[in-house]
Formats: sequence, C-alpha cells, structure tokens
Amino acid sequence: MGYVPTIVRRHHGSHASVPIKYGRVSCYDIGTGGISIYVKDINSINGLNDDEKEQLSKVVERFPFRTTEYYLSLIDWDDPLDPLRMIAVPTLSELDEWGSLDPSGESEYTVSPRVEHKYEQTAVLLLSGSCASLCRYCFRKRLFMQDYVEGPLDIDSAIDYISRRPEVSNVLITGGDPLMLGTRKLEKVLDRVSEIDHVRLIRIGSKIPAVNPYRITEDPDLLELLDNHITPYRSLYMMTQFNHPRELTAVAAESLHLLKKTGALLNNQTPLLHKVNSNPHTLAELMNELSYMGVAPYYVFQCRPTVGNRHFAVPIEESFRICEEAKNMCSGLGKRFKYAMSHRTGKIEVIDMDDENVYMKYHQAALPENLGRTMALKRNPDALWLEDYTDAE
Repeated sequence: MGYVPTIVRRHHGSHASVPIKYGRVSCYDIGTGGISIYVKDINSINGLNDDEKEQLSKVVERFPFRTTEYYLSLIDWDDPLDPLRMIAVPTLSELDEWGSLDPSGESEYTVSPRVEHKYEQTAVLLLSGSCASLCRYCFRKRLFMQDYVEGPLDIDSAIDYISRRPEVSNVLITGGDPLMLGTRKLEKVLDRVSEIDHVRLIRIGSKIPAVNPYRITEDPDLLELLDNHITPYRSLYMMTQFNHPRELTAVAAESLHLLKKTGALLNNQTPLLHKVNSNPHTLAELMNELSYMGVAPYYVFQCRPTVGNRHFAVPIEESFRICEEAKNMCSGLGKRFKYAMSHRTGKIEVIDMDDENVYMKYHQAALPENLGRTMALKRNPDALWLEDYTDAE
C-alpha cells in the first residue's frame, strides 16, 4: 500500500481516520479542526535527525524555510528522496552555484513596486510577500530573502495604472500567495480590481489548496467572497499549483470542490521537477487526477534557472519527451497542458523535436511582434534554458 501517515481528518463533527484512494496512490488525510499550523523552525521537524538539522541550518541562513504541519504529515520520512520532502524541506544542493534571483527578468517589466506588465493584456500584482510553504524550487525566492528589499504593493497606484490601460483585460493576483492574506484584506483588493470595467478576468495564483487546504474548507467567508466577484461578464480563475499526485488528498479535493461551487474556474500549473514529477507515469497521473477533479491542466514549465534550484532542473529535450509520453497516457482533457519555459522574452512553448532540431513557439511574448513566432534550434541534450541553444542551420 505504500507509505501511509498516521493522521486524521474532521468527519461529520468528529475526528476519524479516513482512508482515501485515488488512481494508484493510497493515502490518509489530516485534520486539525482548523487551519494547519505553520512550521518555520527546521529544528522542530521530527523526521530529521540532529546531523541533518545542523547541516540544513546553513541552507536556511540563505534561503528561509516555512511549511505547514499538514504538508509535513504527508512526507515519508523513511525516504530521503520522497517527492513532497524535496518540495518542502531544504537540502544542501541549494548551496550549489547556479542561476539568478530573477530568471524571468521580472524586474524589466515592473512598473511600480510589486506591479508587473509584461504581456499586453495582463497585469500582475504581487499581492503577498509570504507563502504557506516556501517551495525549494521557487523562482521568486528573492522575495523571501533577508537581503532583498522590495517595497509593498501600493494598491492605489496599481489600480490607477490598470485603469489607464484599456488593453489590460485580465489581472493576475499572485505573490507570494494571495490566500495568505486575511479574507477581508483580499476582499478590498478584489473590490478595487472589479471596479475597472475593462478587466474581464481575474486570476488568483495559489498553492494553498496543496499545502493548507483548510484555509479554504474552514473559511466560508472566503468562498462567499469569490462567489461575489463572479458575474456573467467577468470570470475568476484559481490558478492552483499541484506538483505531485500525493498532494491531491481528500481535504485538498474537498477544497477544490468548494472553490468550483463558487463558480471559480480552476487551472493548474507546475514546473517539471527532477525526481518529483519527472516520470511520465507520475506526470500523467497528476494530470488525469486533476482533470477528474475538474481542474484544467494548464502549463508544465521548464524549471527556471533560479539560485538554489539546480538539482530540480531537467534538460529541455528530456522534459519534452516526458511530457509527450505523459500526454499519451492522458485523456483529451488531461493532456491540455502546454510545456513551456517562462523566459525573459515570453512564454516559449516547446512544440516538436527531430533528430537534428528542436522547435519552439512564442505562446506569449513581451514584444507583440514575437507572438506566434516559431524557432528551429540545433539539438542540445544538455540544454536547460533558451540561451543554451544555437539557431539551426
């Protein structure tokens, strides 16, 4: 049956162990009678021995640690390569020199603190500077580092900027994680954005359903808030980030069900991560399970070359093969995702490969003239990012 953590969930007003099965994975769910408690001290993790804690303290000095008791309970501590452990718990590999703190060049498109405008139709608000769990592969880890200073979001300036740009039809609210804000604070932001007539679509990017679904299941005010901001002429999307099938626990599924009942549309995106979801069967199971739960697979991203995450990177051509093999195991609804890299110049989809070349296309572009542009690049099996390629002859 595999690893089964000893945990409980709330069930009809009481606590009881409830086995949940989905696909080929069996698990139990956890309940605390409320929102999961956050864990910030590496020394408080019972699954680590004293030597591991001492070693990892060097990592935490540079890259902060934070997760939830709920997420820690899902980890098989007897397996040092447990995929959920790799996502949430620091490793010494994070100290390897590689990458940058701004791999997608977000600073180039920042129009005011925590407001980005890279693609013509989309404005991005980095609403929160915190997350329920600091993913070790995170491409925005600069926001959580002590020596990085970025001013808080000025909502008045952000709303003024968007109001003066009728081409902005959708706003992505992300962070950090917007659901780390109290519901009333989030309401004030949604109210302001919803007042702009030309904004027809609001997206909220969150990993909360995967790392602390009780934030959703235990807060009816949040669900009411989302429902109130959906109209026949304006949609609200929840952009979830499930990386592995074992994150799709019963309470996570319940949180997704409640979100759908508000009328929110659910899409999922994940990076392809070495030894986490880089097996075609694992990736296919994730995409199929999401589609069964009514969550549309959206993007599988090439791991961005960020300081501290080299051990997660899979070469582009191998990643393309993994994604194609996974799609062959998915229904039409499960294989809707695009495999792409979120490059400084745009979202570049990898669309094909032959013996000599790999072919890519700008799915989104910072420069409108690049939209839809295709590229033929000479094969390089070690390539991890666009700059590792040369043009095909």
